[in-house]
Amino acid sequence: MVKTTGPGPSISVEDDGHAIYRPGMDESVHPDDIPMRREKDSLGELEVPAQAYWGIHTARALDNFPITRRAISNYPDMIRGLARVKQAAARANRDIGVLSSKKAEIIDQVCEELVAGKLHEQFVLGAVQGGAGTSTNMCANEVIANRGLEIMGFEKGDYQHLHPIDDVNRSQSTNDVYPSAIKLGMVFGVGRLYAEHKLLAESFAAKSREFVDVLKVGRTQLQDAVPMTLGQEFGGFATTLVEDHERIHETIPFLCEVNLGATAIGTGITADPRYPEAVRAHLAELTGLDIRTAPDLIEATSDAGVFMTLSGTLKRAAVKLSKICNDLRLLSSGPQAGFGEINLPARQAGSSIMPGKVNPVIPEVVNQVAFAVIGSDATVTAASEAGQLQLNAFEPIIASSLMQSLVWLTNACKTLRLNCIDGITANEDRLRQMVEESVGVVTALTPYIGYVKSAAIAHEALAGGGTVRELVIAQGLMDEAELDSVLSPQRLSGLSLATGIILLPPVDEDQ
Repeated sequence: MVKTTGPGPSISVEDDGHAIYRPGMDESVHPDDIPMRREKDSLGELEVPAQAYWGIHTARALDNFPITRRAISNYPDMIRGLARVKQAAARANRDIGVLSSKKAEIIDQVCEELVAGKLHEQFVLGAVQGGAGTSTNMCANEVIANRGLEIMGFEKGDYQHLHPIDDVNRSQSTNDVYPSAIKLGMVFGVGRLYAEHKLLAESFAAKSREFVDVLKVGRTQLQDAVPMTLGQEFGGFATTLVEDHERIHETIPFLCEVNLGATAIGTGITADPRYPEAVRAHLAELTGLDIRTAPDLIEATSDAGVFMTLSGTLKRAAVKLSKICNDLRLLSSGPQAGFGEINLPARQAGSSIMPGKVNPVIPEVVNQVAFAVIGSDATVTAASEAGQLQLNAFEPIIASSLMQSLVWLTNACKTLRLNCIDGITANEDRLRQMVEESVGVVTALTPYIGYVKSAAIAHEALAGGGTVRELVIAQGLMDEAELDSVLSPQRLSGLSLATGIILLPPVDEDQ
């Protein structure tokens, strides 16, 4: 590798000639012209950009982990989770007398800025990193400290007045801060997903009411089955979503159990015995969540079970949503040579060669989000299993995977609702024609004329001998009035549209 500058942010050229942009610098400025400041850690000294709020630990991580261009700044929920943990820690440390009120107030103020969305661009590290999240924690410490120094009137890097580790990280370890912060970030993300998922279910329910009396042919194994209404079909979509968004919401209490006060491995070394309860209480007050301290801090520091629970829940929701999108694509296929039962809103031209072609692009993108969520679940599962002894070192990839799944799934629900479901219309003439020509309606006649005669009618209809209605009347099996009653939309769909009561013929006690 050839670097154009010394340690710290730079533009690096890999041996294969692939250029990598290093975050934290203005691309319009030559690296040699960037003002720098010098910082020291236990490994030595490095120069970092003078205007950067991050410091030497972040600079080393930038050199060590040039893995992904997807920086932590792309996950604002993670940053807000870190800010709330640091804020609660500062208040707790003030209360127990290990941090001055002045320093605690400065840290508190900076954390509020981070929660409000400020300085997120300073979280320049890639989300995927070694060290169990240490670099992310260090970056948060440095950003908070340097912004605090700025507020206090000191230069960035003048840590004798406010130190990233001794003050901002007081009573803490990455091993309790990082998992607690990403859990909070996931709670924030779950809340938004829940809201969008619920709106999507309501959109399907509205279509169910709109299509309440639109009769259609149901299908099993892609073969014609018995009639139903389009409203019932969309009602089924709504119900399956309701079941899933309830499961999504149920993950929040599990994510609210934290191991703050555990410090390195769960023994609480370097933390005052009063600290765990103090930081829990402040975090609960700051977030409005039912934050609980894990009963076994050693177990909680090493276990990643809650992340598998959330990941599995997201995968379930994604898979079921993808199945619905498969159905939407089938139902709208054609429109002339396919099912053509429903019309999806036309969102964009579908081909660069075929004029007039329109594709189901919204369901397609949701399918792809589902595939990504399924892949992320496999990653989370592998990373959770790979933990060793008192710590799981792979929480960064767990966090990155779950944060991405939450954001993508939330966005997928929103675009599916606004750009597809709300604008769906029914092709009622085609649906009516298919029901009238369907042999599947003969199933409704079996309680009246028996299975054998019904089967014979079906075979004759399929052979082109006429419709089921025509054949039944021609053979004198039922009159028109009886057929009108039995083959009414209410009976064919199995429900009374007025009452929702299942309608079946009376039982003949002599049979």
